Amino acid sequence: MEKNEEYTHVTHTFLPVYNQKSHVLVLGSFPSVKSREQKFYYGHPQNRFWKVIAHLTNNSVPQTIEEKKRLLLENNIAVWDVIASCDIIGSSDSSIKNVVVNDFRQVLDHSSIHTIYANGTKAYDLYCKYAKEQIGKEIIKLPSTSPANAAWNLERLCRAWKSVVENNE
Repeated sequence: MEKNEEYTHVTHTFLPVYNQKSHVLVLGSFPSVKSREQKFYYGHPQNRFWKVIAHLTNNSVPQTIEEKKRLLLENNIAVWDVIASCDIIGSSDSSIKNVVVNDFRQVLDHSSIHTIYANGTKAYDLYCKYAKEQIGKEIIKLPSTSPANAAWNLERLCRAWKSVVENNE
């Protein structure tokens, strides 16, 4: 983080992706600057989320928002973020403060979700701190697909994320 960067209060502006057939919910922490610019999940070109999901479902990597939505919905995967609004510096998860959590009932009441996954430690910690008691569902922590998680290559991420596809039936 640059010393001159300041906190900005940011509100999540795009909807969760899910339908009645969604069986698993993958939660991120909060959209990156790139994702906020694109108004869709995992928009940073170096984030491996779409590559992992495409590989595990034997599909090509989606390019457009519509292709990404179709990939998720055809594979019974829902995607959202833990945070509805917060103060953040750029895309830095470690800078997040003044959290307002999303109301997960919106998704859980209108889907078939039986398993919730966290895309990374920050999403896991935020869910446990702000939402787990209210929701009453456990969450499974997966390694982050973020480019900041350079210790995990694509092959290793795919092995770790395999249960997302195996548990979505």
